[in-house]
Amino acid sequence: MEGSILKTMAYSFAILTVYTLLRVVYSIWWRPKSLEKQLRRQGIRGTHYKLLFGDAKAMKQSFMEARSKPMALNHSIVPRVIPFYHEMAQKYGKVSVSWHFTTPRVLIVEPELMRMILKYKNGHLHRLPGNPLGYHLSRGLLSLEGEKWAKRRKLLSPAFHLEKLKGMMPAFSTSCHDLIERWKNLVGPQGTYELDVMPEFQNLTGDVISRTAFGSSYEEGRRVFELQKEQIVLVMEDFRNFYIPGFRFVPTRKNKRRYYMDSEIKAMIKKIILKKKQTLKNGDPGNDDLLGLLLQCQEQTDSEMTIDDVVEECKLFYFVGQETTANWLTWTTLLLSMHPNWQEKARAEVLQICGKKMPDIEAISNLKIVSMILHEVLRLYPPVIMQFRHTGERINIAGMCIPAGVDLVLPTALLHHSPEYWGDDVEEFKPERFSEGVSKASKGDQTAFYPFGWGHRICLGQGLAMIEAKMALAMILQHFWFELSPTYTHAPHRIITLQPQYGAPIILHQI
Repeated sequence: MEGSILKTMAYSFAILTVYTLLRVVYSIWWRPKSLEKQLRRQGIRGTHYKLLFGDAKAMKQSFMEARSKPMALNHSIVPRVIPFYHEMAQKYGKVSVSWHFTTPRVLIVEPELMRMILKYKNGHLHRLPGNPLGYHLSRGLLSLEGEKWAKRRKLLSPAFHLEKLKGMMPAFSTSCHDLIERWKNLVGPQGTYELDVMPEFQNLTGDVISRTAFGSSYEEGRRVFELQKEQIVLVMEDFRNFYIPGFRFVPTRKNKRRYYMDSEIKAMIKKIILKKKQTLKNGDPGNDDLLGLLLQCQEQTDSEMTIDDVVEECKLFYFVGQETTANWLTWTTLLLSMHPNWQEKARAEVLQICGKKMPDIEAISNLKIVSMILHEVLRLYPPVIMQFRHTGERINIAGMCIPAGVDLVLPTALLHHSPEYWGDDVEEFKPERFSEGVSKASKGDQTAFYPFGWGHRICLGQGLAMIEAKMALAMILQHFWFELSPTYTHAPHRIITLQPQYGAPIILHQI
């Protein structure tokens, strides 16, 4: 009897071992090679699959080499910020395949194809599956799919309607006024001061998002922003490395730090939520900011939102609301320092329309030169330089059949720097490209400008970001002129968003 049980156990173990081995072989060899054949049959060229690690080593090496040295003071940033994909596009053309470990990545540098992918609605295309170690950053709207995403998007949209944005103007004004007063104090009687504007704009946009989304101030959310910056660095490390299933549960030093930061951020946001709930109980309507809207929806009897969902949306808006606009303003200030003629044109327009008065919504809507400048900065230095999608099922795009399990890489920066769509002067700072609006800025009838994405997942907060950026820039131009510091080193790099690697020091002069 005992012998029979032992034999059965041995057979079961042998079957399990064989099954596990077959699954491993399928995952790291048979499936990648099968996908490679399917893609190559359609004429998609690129690198060949290498066992387990694909092109990970080449990607990392090209990234490290590009990041190791600064670049000349020009706007040809693509070879530095996405060197591997820049080489792929040069070598294999507009559509090519490379390998992120065992997953094929199809690079697409063609406006019409990119637009079709970003507009794809049938549920077969998803956000890129994330490394579980990166989940701590946020599991809000950006990470949702399908019906759950549609419901959440519909719920959040009213917070960004024009009338709501108009109501946010006092908060924008207060935050920008505080920045101007701080800079005046720094400049002092001497009339000039060297300043790194990157942390200054992070503080400004942090204050704006705190006031407009949560009804609090930057001081209350300061610790949240600090911890999220550290989280971003760890997330980017994770995305470049091969993830071993279950590794997030191993108590390494970095994993412990991740869980600590996540629990700290959640605790601080829950404190803000409790404070807001108390305000609602005291009779405040409370739906003038994002948090009030979220809590109002969460408390409805038919709502599927939990308090944890509210926390995740808050985490997301703390991150996106601060990071994107802060980097946009940082690059704008640097480019206007490099191109003082455009700084003078923008200042003349602001003084003509606003004088020295606080800009209102009508004045901001009439700042055409400022708008052109901000759009050209987005073209040359888009905050998000690449977008990704993942095929959950087989899809057909313009006659191209992409099997399930493939990553689609949409390199915004490559498209924005392509001479084919912007002309031979593509690397020059020429805001006049946008004099007739975004739709006519690129060559021909192709729209090749996607700083906020496209389609149904286009950035929900782009209107807020534009008003915020125009208000801040207009007020700075009213009171200061600025030039590059001799200590500035031109080295754009990506930590989720595009930012200057060594900061953004300028010489500030009060007018």
